[in-house]
Amino acid sequence: MNKEFTERLLALHYVYPKSLKKLLPLLIQDPDLSTLEQKTSYELMMLLDIKMDQAAKLKTSYRQSLTFPLSETYAKHKILPISYQHPLYPGSLLELIDPPAVLYAKGDPSLLAEPKKIAIIGSRKASSYSQKAMQKIVPPLIENGFVIVSGLAKGADTMAHQIAIDLGGRTIAVTGSGFRHPYPKENIALNNIIEEKHLVLTEYPPYMEPRKWNFPMRNRIISGLSRGIIVTEALVKSGTLSTIEHALDHGKDVFAVPGDIGSLLSEGPHKLISEGAKPVWNGWQVLEEYQQMTAEK
Repeated sequence: MNKEFTERLLALHYVYPKSLKKLLPLLIQDPDLSTLEQKTSYELMMLLDIKMDQAAKLKTSYRQSLTFPLSETYAKHKILPISYQHPLYPGSLLELIDPPAVLYAKGDPSLLAEPKKIAIIGSRKASSYSQKAMQKIVPPLIENGFVIVSGLAKGADTMAHQIAIDLGGRTIAVTGSGFRHPYPKENIALNNIIEEKHLVLTEYPPYMEPRKWNFPMRNRIISGLSRGIIVTEALVKSGTLSTIEHALDHGKDVFAVPGDIGSLLSEGPHKLISEGAKPVWNGWQVLEEYQQMTAEK
Protein backbone atom coordinates (compact mmCIF):
# COMPACT_ATOMS: atom_id res chain seq x y z
CA MET A 1 0.00 0.00 0.00
CA ASN A 2 1.43 3.35 -1.10
CA LYS A 3 2.09 5.52 1.99
CA GLU A 4 2.10 8.78 0.02
CA PHE A 5 -1.23 7.92 -1.60
CA THR A 6 -2.73 7.07 1.81
CA GLU A 7 -1.57 10.41 3.26
CA ARG A 8 -3.10 12.28 0.31
CA LEU A 9 -6.36 10.30 0.52
CA LEU A 10 -6.64 10.98 4.27
CA ALA A 11 -6.00 14.70 3.68
CA LEU A 12 -8.69 14.75 0.98
CA HIS A 13 -11.17 12.74 3.04
CA TYR A 14 -10.63 15.03 6.03
CA VAL A 15 -11.96 18.01 4.06
CA TYR A 16 -14.24 16.10 1.66
CA PRO A 17 -15.59 13.05 3.56
CA LYS A 18 -17.39 11.36 0.68
CA SER A 19 -17.87 7.76 -0.39
CA LEU A 20 -15.65 6.02 -2.92
CA LYS A 21 -18.33 6.34 -5.61
CA LYS A 22 -18.18 10.14 -5.31
CA LEU A 23 -14.36 10.18 -5.45
CA LEU A 24 -14.06 7.62 -8.26
CA PRO A 25 -13.96 10.04 -11.25
CA LEU A 26 -11.03 11.82 -9.58
CA LEU A 27 -9.26 8.55 -8.72
CA ILE A 28 -9.68 7.19 -12.25
CA GLN A 29 -8.11 10.33 -13.68
CA ASP A 30 -5.43 10.57 -10.96
CA PRO A 31 -5.06 7.10 -9.35
CA ASP A 32 -2.43 8.04 -6.75
CA LEU A 33 -3.71 11.63 -6.25
CA SER A 34 -0.26 12.89 -7.17
CA THR A 35 -1.56 15.81 -9.28
CA LEU A 36 -4.53 16.75 -7.07
CA GLU A 37 -2.70 19.73 -5.56
CA GLN A 38 -2.08 21.20 -9.02
CA LYS A 39 -5.60 20.76 -10.31
CA THR A 40 -7.57 23.89 -11.14
CA SER A 41 -10.88 24.63 -9.44
CA TYR A 42 -12.54 24.06 -12.82
CA GLU A 43 -11.03 20.56 -13.12
CA LEU A 44 -12.19 19.68 -9.61
CA MET A 45 -15.64 21.04 -10.35
CA MET A 46 -15.92 18.81 -13.44
CA LEU A 47 -14.41 15.67 -11.87
CA LEU A 48 -16.38 15.80 -8.62
CA ASP A 49 -19.57 17.29 -10.08
CA ILE A 50 -19.63 20.15 -7.55
CA LYS A 51 -20.12 23.91 -7.85
CA MET A 52 -17.21 26.20 -8.74
CA ASP A 53 -17.12 27.90 -5.32
CA GLN A 54 -17.12 24.48 -3.60
CA ALA A 55 -14.25 23.36 -5.84
CA ALA A 56 -12.22 26.50 -5.04
CA LYS A 57 -12.82 26.01 -1.31
CA LEU A 58 -11.94 22.31 -1.55
CA LYS A 59 -8.66 23.12 -3.31
CA THR A 60 -7.65 25.53 -0.52
CA SER A 61 -8.81 23.19 2.27
CA TYR A 62 -6.99 20.20 0.75
CA ARG A 63 -3.71 22.12 0.55
CA GLN A 64 -4.10 23.07 4.20
CA SER A 65 -4.96 19.55 5.32
CA LEU A 66 -1.82 18.19 3.60
CA THR A 67 0.15 20.12 6.23
CA PHE A 68 -1.74 18.49 9.14
CA PRO A 69 0.02 15.50 10.79
CA LEU A 70 -3.17 13.42 10.35
CA SER A 71 -1.63 9.94 10.71
CA GLU A 72 0.22 10.91 13.90
CA THR A 73 -2.88 12.59 15.35
CA TYR A 74 -5.06 9.56 14.58
CA ALA A 75 -2.46 7.21 16.11
CA LYS A 76 -2.26 9.39 19.25
CA HIS A 77 -6.04 9.03 19.70
CA LYS A 78 -5.95 5.28 18.89
CA ILE A 79 -7.88 5.80 15.65
CA LEU A 80 -6.91 3.50 12.78
CA PRO A 81 -7.85 4.88 9.34
CA ILE A 82 -8.56 2.01 6.92
CA SER A 83 -8.63 3.16 3.30
CA TYR A 84 -10.35 1.13 0.58
CA GLN A 85 -6.89 -0.16 -0.41
CA HIS A 86 -5.88 -1.20 3.11
CA PRO A 87 -5.48 -4.97 3.73
CA LEU A 88 -7.94 -4.75 6.65
CA TYR A 89 -10.68 -3.17 4.52
CA PRO A 90 -13.54 -5.72 4.26
CA GLY A 91 -13.96 -6.93 0.69
CA SER A 92 -17.73 -7.21 1.19
CA LEU A 93 -17.95 -3.41 1.46
CA LEU A 94 -16.50 -3.02 -2.03
CA GLU A 95 -19.62 -4.81 -3.31
CA LEU A 96 -21.79 -1.92 -2.09
CA ILE A 97 -23.09 0.60 -4.63
CA ASP A 98 -21.16 3.32 -2.79
CA PRO A 99 -18.40 1.83 -0.58
CA PRO A 100 -16.79 4.02 2.09
CA ALA A 101 -13.51 5.49 0.82
CA VAL A 102 -12.09 5.41 4.37
CA LEU A 103 -13.22 3.67 7.55
CA TYR A 104 -12.04 5.02 10.89
CA ALA A 105 -11.69 2.29 13.51
CA LYS A 106 -11.17 2.17 17.27
CA GLY A 107 -10.67 -1.11 19.05
CA ASP A 108 -9.85 -4.54 17.65
CA PRO A 109 -9.69 -4.34 13.83
CA SER A 110 -9.14 -8.12 13.56
CA LEU A 111 -12.95 -8.42 13.99
CA LEU A 112 -13.28 -7.15 10.41
CA ALA A 113 -11.73 -10.38 9.13
CA GLU A 114 -14.19 -12.60 11.03
CA PRO A 115 -16.32 -14.42 8.44
CA LYS A 116 -19.26 -14.93 10.83
CA LYS A 117 -20.82 -11.51 11.37
CA ILE A 118 -24.54 -10.95 11.79
CA ALA A 119 -26.42 -7.68 12.29
CA ILE A 120 -29.17 -7.28 14.85
CA ILE A 121 -31.21 -4.11 14.47
CA GLY A 122 -34.57 -2.65 15.37
CA SER A 123 -36.42 0.40 16.56
CA ARG A 124 -34.89 3.13 18.72
CA LYS A 125 -38.13 2.80 20.70
CA ALA A 126 -37.82 -0.98 21.02
CA SER A 127 -39.83 -2.47 23.87
CA SER A 128 -38.91 -5.19 26.35
CA TYR A 129 -40.10 -7.62 23.65
CA SER A 130 -36.87 -6.95 21.70
CA GLN A 131 -34.88 -7.71 24.84
CA LYS A 132 -36.75 -11.01 25.32
CA ALA A 133 -36.27 -11.93 21.66
CA MET A 134 -32.54 -11.24 21.81
CA GLN A 135 -32.16 -13.34 24.95
CA LYS A 136 -33.42 -16.28 22.85
CA ILE A 137 -31.58 -15.37 19.65
CA VAL A 138 -28.14 -14.10 20.67
CA PRO A 139 -26.75 -16.86 22.99
CA PRO A 140 -26.56 -19.62 20.31
CA LEU A 141 -24.98 -17.14 17.86
CA ILE A 142 -22.29 -16.13 20.39
CA GLU A 143 -21.66 -19.80 21.27
CA ASN A 144 -21.03 -20.46 17.58
CA GLY A 145 -18.58 -17.61 17.13
CA PHE A 146 -20.77 -14.98 15.48
CA VAL A 147 -19.80 -11.31 15.89
CA ILE A 148 -22.86 -9.11 16.55
CA VAL A 149 -23.00 -5.97 14.38
CA SER A 150 -25.30 -3.04 15.13
CA GLY A 151 -25.50 0.75 15.02
CA LEU A 152 -25.09 1.88 18.66
CA ALA A 153 -28.43 3.74 18.52
CA LYS A 154 -30.86 3.81 21.43
CA GLY A 155 -33.25 0.89 21.76
CA ALA A 156 -32.64 -2.36 19.89
CA ASP A 157 -29.04 -1.55 18.86
CA THR A 158 -28.06 -0.87 22.48
CA MET A 159 -29.68 -4.13 23.58
CA ALA A 160 -27.85 -6.13 20.86
CA HIS A 161 -24.39 -4.75 21.77
CA GLN A 162 -25.02 -5.11 25.51
CA ILE A 163 -26.26 -8.71 25.33
CA ALA A 164 -23.29 -9.70 23.14
CA ILE A 165 -20.88 -8.15 25.70
CA ASP A 166 -22.71 -9.67 28.71
CA LEU A 167 -22.45 -13.13 27.12
CA GLY A 168 -18.70 -12.76 26.55
CA GLY A 169 -19.20 -12.39 22.80
CA ARG A 170 -17.78 -9.84 20.38
CA THR A 171 -19.51 -6.87 18.81
CA ILE A 172 -18.97 -4.19 16.15
CA ALA A 173 -20.70 -0.80 16.40
CA VAL A 174 -21.07 1.26 13.21
CA THR A 175 -21.74 4.90 14.05
CA GLY A 176 -23.02 7.95 12.19
CA SER A 177 -20.54 10.51 13.54
CA GLY A 178 -16.82 11.07 14.09
CA PHE A 179 -14.98 9.86 17.20
CA ARG A 180 -14.96 13.31 18.84
CA HIS A 181 -18.77 13.29 18.84
CA PRO A 182 -20.00 9.93 20.20
CA TYR A 183 -23.74 9.58 19.72
CA PRO A 184 -26.14 9.16 21.44
CA LYS A 185 -24.83 10.66 24.68
CA GLU A 186 -26.69 8.01 26.74
CA ASN A 187 -24.43 5.36 25.21
CA ILE A 188 -21.04 6.93 25.97
CA ALA A 189 -20.19 4.27 28.59
CA LEU A 190 -21.19 1.47 26.16
CA ASN A 191 -19.30 3.21 23.34
CA ASN A 192 -16.16 3.32 25.51
CA ILE A 193 -16.39 -0.40 26.32
CA ILE A 194 -16.77 -1.27 22.62
CA GLU A 195 -13.83 1.02 21.67
CA GLU A 196 -11.65 -0.66 24.32
CA LYS A 197 -12.55 -4.32 23.90
CA HIS A 198 -14.46 -4.71 20.63
CA LEU A 199 -14.66 -2.42 17.56
CA VAL A 200 -16.28 0.90 16.70
CA LEU A 201 -16.34 1.92 13.02
CA THR A 202 -17.35 5.10 11.22
CA GLU A 203 -16.78 6.52 7.75
CA TYR A 204 -16.69 10.05 9.17
CA PRO A 205 -13.51 11.93 10.21
CA PRO A 206 -13.27 12.62 13.97
CA TYR A 207 -14.65 16.19 13.86
CA MET A 208 -17.92 15.19 12.12
CA GLU A 209 -21.03 15.69 14.26
CA PRO A 210 -24.02 13.35 13.97
CA ARG A 211 -26.35 14.49 11.18
CA LYS A 212 -29.73 13.06 10.28
CA TRP A 213 -28.59 11.96 6.80
CA ASN A 214 -25.46 10.19 8.17
CA PHE A 215 -27.56 7.37 9.62
CA PRO A 216 -29.08 5.98 6.41
CA MET A 217 -25.51 6.02 5.03
CA ARG A 218 -24.27 4.16 8.11
CA ASN A 219 -26.93 1.49 7.53
CA ARG A 220 -25.36 0.30 4.29
CA ILE A 221 -22.11 -0.44 6.19
CA ILE A 222 -23.98 -2.47 8.83
CA SER A 223 -25.55 -4.48 6.01
CA GLY A 224 -22.32 -4.71 3.98
CA LEU A 225 -20.31 -6.14 6.89
CA SER A 226 -22.85 -8.81 7.81
CA ARG A 227 -23.85 -12.16 6.34
CA GLY A 228 -27.41 -11.59 7.46
CA ILE A 229 -29.63 -9.20 9.37
CA ILE A 230 -32.08 -9.94 12.19
CA VAL A 231 -34.87 -7.41 12.82
CA THR A 232 -36.60 -7.47 16.20
CA GLU A 233 -39.10 -4.58 16.17
CA ALA A 234 -39.58 -1.78 13.62
CA LEU A 235 -42.19 0.54 12.24
CA VAL A 236 -43.04 -0.01 8.57
CA LYS A 237 -41.51 3.36 7.68
CA SER A 238 -38.21 3.44 9.54
CA GLY A 239 -34.43 3.52 9.27
CA THR A 240 -34.41 -0.15 10.21
CA LEU A 241 -36.26 -1.05 7.02
CA SER A 242 -33.86 1.14 4.99
CA THR A 243 -31.04 -1.12 6.25
CA ILE A 244 -33.04 -4.10 5.00
CA GLU A 245 -33.32 -2.50 1.55
CA HIS A 246 -29.50 -2.34 1.41
CA ALA A 247 -29.34 -5.96 2.60
CA LEU A 248 -31.73 -7.19 -0.09
CA ASP A 249 -29.88 -5.21 -2.77
CA HIS A 250 -26.74 -7.17 -1.87
CA GLY A 251 -28.28 -10.61 -1.46
CA LYS A 252 -27.99 -10.77 2.33
CA ASP A 253 -30.16 -13.06 4.45
CA VAL A 254 -33.00 -11.32 6.28
CA PHE A 255 -34.52 -12.72 9.47
CA ALA A 256 -37.45 -11.12 11.29
CA VAL A 257 -38.94 -11.74 14.72
CA PRO A 258 -42.74 -12.18 14.61
CA GLY A 259 -44.55 -10.15 17.27
CA ASP A 260 -47.86 -9.05 18.70
CA ILE A 261 -50.29 -8.26 15.86
CA GLY A 262 -51.55 -5.34 17.95
CA SER A 263 -48.12 -3.68 18.17
CA LEU A 264 -47.06 -1.05 15.61
CA LEU A 265 -43.44 -2.11 16.21
CA SER A 266 -44.27 -5.60 14.93
CA GLU A 267 -45.62 -4.28 11.64
CA GLY A 268 -42.12 -3.87 10.16
CA PRO A 269 -41.01 -7.47 10.86
CA HIS A 270 -44.41 -8.83 9.72
CA LYS A 271 -44.11 -6.92 6.44
CA LEU A 272 -40.62 -8.39 5.94
CA ILE A 273 -41.92 -11.91 6.66
CA SER A 274 -44.74 -11.43 4.14
CA GLU A 275 -42.08 -10.41 1.59
CA GLY A 276 -39.95 -13.51 2.19
CA ALA A 277 -37.83 -12.85 5.30
CA LYS A 278 -37.35 -15.95 7.47
CA PRO A 279 -39.32 -15.74 10.74
CA VAL A 280 -37.10 -16.56 13.75
CA TRP A 281 -37.65 -16.72 17.49
CA ASN A 282 -34.41 -18.38 18.59
CA GLY A 283 -30.78 -18.37 17.49
CA TRP A 284 -30.75 -22.05 16.50
CA GLN A 285 -33.08 -21.26 13.57
CA VAL A 286 -30.52 -18.79 12.23
CA LEU A 287 -27.70 -21.32 12.67
CA GLU A 288 -29.73 -24.05 10.93
CA GLU A 289 -30.23 -21.75 7.97
CA TYR A 290 -26.46 -21.27 7.65
CA GLN A 291 -25.74 -24.98 8.11
CA GLN A 292 -28.21 -25.75 5.30
CA MET A 293 -26.56 -23.18 3.04
CA THR A 294 -23.11 -24.65 3.78
CA ALA A 295 -24.42 -28.17 3.08
CA GLU A 296 -26.02 -27.05 -0.20
CA LYS A 297 -22.74 -25.52 -1.33
